[in-house]
Amino acid sequence: MIKFAVYGKGGIGKSTAACNISAALAKKGLTVIQIGCDPKADSTSLLHGGSRIETVLELLRKKGSALTLDDVVCKSESGVLCVEAGGPVPGLGCAGRGIINALETLESLGAYERYKPDAVIYDVLGDVVCGGFSMPMRKGYADKVFVVTSGEKMSRYAAGNICMAVENFKDRGYASLGGIILNRRDVEGEEEKVKELAKDFDTEIIAEIDRSADIPAAEEKGVTVVTHCPESAAAKQLEAAAERIFAICTEGDKNA
Repeated sequence: MIKFAVYGKGGIGKSTAACNISAALAKKGLTVIQIGCDPKADSTSLLHGGSRIETVLELLRKKGSALTLDDVVCKSESGVLCVEAGGPVPGLGCAGRGIINALETLESLGAYERYKPDAVIYDVLGDVVCGGFSMPMRKGYADKVFVVTSGEKMSRYAAGNICMAVENFKDRGYASLGGIILNRRDVEGEEEKVKELAKDFDTEIIAEIDRSADIPAAEEKGVTVVTHCPESAAAKQLEAAAERIFAICTEGDKNA
């Protein structure tokens, strides 16, 4: 089983990337679980026709100890098993603590034993990398972290903070940095700027996604581009990203 987390600044396209990578891996015949770790709870919407599924925290508040795996795990048409951690009632509680609670709930319900996934993907908001937002990096969860960024200044700044957190946590046995996914916004000197960022953290750009009208067109229909137009250049790039990530994580398994 491979386990990895996709981090990135809000709005940079990390959930779009995560959903397409999940769908691409499922197309290969793998059993995939995608766990949304963003309080907005929209990580898996492209796998469900644009619809939002109920979150673990919502269901816990509603069902308490009667909660079951069938309540919290929703299988998409593409075959991806989807979970949304969710967040607290606005103004009450800590969003990071909500992620911790959700991940611990999945474990206590025996999700991994029942579904025996080949790949577990954590989609995590990367504007803050502390508390519960670092939970997927911890030992026993993700083994690799992949960071989505563009060449825009604030995106690179957030990506740098994520990479620094991974670096700081490595001595605790946490996940290691798997690489950077460049989601192009066509800013001046974009590739050079992101290559410099990668070099600063002794990593590399492992996938590049060009701007494409096919991606928002698919999102408008609430689906992934790898499902909506599988022969498009965008779909091919995202499938290549999934292949590269799988290879990096599998190599990590061999070396473990």
